[in-house]
Amino acid sequence: MSPTLVRHQLPHSGSMRCDDPPAWAGARARTRDWAEIQERMLVPLYEAAYDRLGIGPGTRLLGLGCGSGLALLLAAARGAQVSGVDADESRLELARERLTPDGMPEHTRLVSGGLEDAVPEGAAFNVVTAFHPVGCVSTVEGLTASLTAAAGLAERGSAVVLGGWGPVERCATAGVLRVARRLTDPPGGHGAGWWPSSRDDLEELAERAGLRPDGSGRVACPFGYADPGSAVRGLLSTGLFDPALEAAEQREVEKELAEALHPHQRADGTVWMPNVFRYLIARTR
Repeated sequence: MSPTLVRHQLPHSGSMRCDDPPAWAGARARTRDWAEIQERMLVPLYEAAYDRLGIGPGTRLLGLGCGSGLALLLAAARGAQVSGVDADESRLELARERLTPDGMPEHTRLVSGGLEDAVPEGAAFNVVTAFHPVGCVSTVEGLTASLTAAAGLAERGSAVVLGGWGPVERCATAGVLRVARRLTDPPGGHGAGWWPSSRDDLEELAERAGLRPDGSGRVACPFGYADPGSAVRGLLSTGLFDPALEAAEQREVEKELAEALHPHQRADGTVWMPNVFRYLIARTR
């Protein structure tokens, strides 16, 4: 395995990331909250896509918006050669710790630059992933350019995996995420806050990027937390509340979020929200 992690400025996508935090200290805290609390919630999505594609030895995988690297680590454990790009340097630092725990072996390339710097030596990618879920109205526009560029670095017919929220009625977290929308968007408007995905969002994104849809699936991704405080920290780490934090005081956002979580708190104090996520397999032309 030769993991390559590249700092790359992806267009804003409203995805599960915190690209532009209000302060350095806050960014570091949210990065740790993402890695320690929230990121694991998407493991069923990662594993379902990997099982379907048979990820293993011979796979050369590029992870767009790889964050702190958990999805890359799971692919590497299956024998894949992995590369990752992300705009958030603090998340990339954690990814480096995970993928190179004993330092930086000679065969590992961790560089800072464009997508081209992530290409494995002597071979193009044969799998590209963009797991960060479609979660706001600007996502399609933000990801199209990155997917188009990544497809150009992959072999013809390579798989491109896109992740997104499932039907809103099957996602308990949707009601909580509406807090972000309410604090950000004007009445009747479509501002920067979270909006639920529509039925064909992933297919439309693939077509805009010049990709050919080739199957899809659904997987349960429940969000479970030890207590309401952990739930608030985990959800704030996704980046979906960043516009709300810019529009309102953090104390107000946390209060509104805690109130929205109350119906999902169980008798033992834990918070549990069943969700269904969707993934699309597309192919490069």
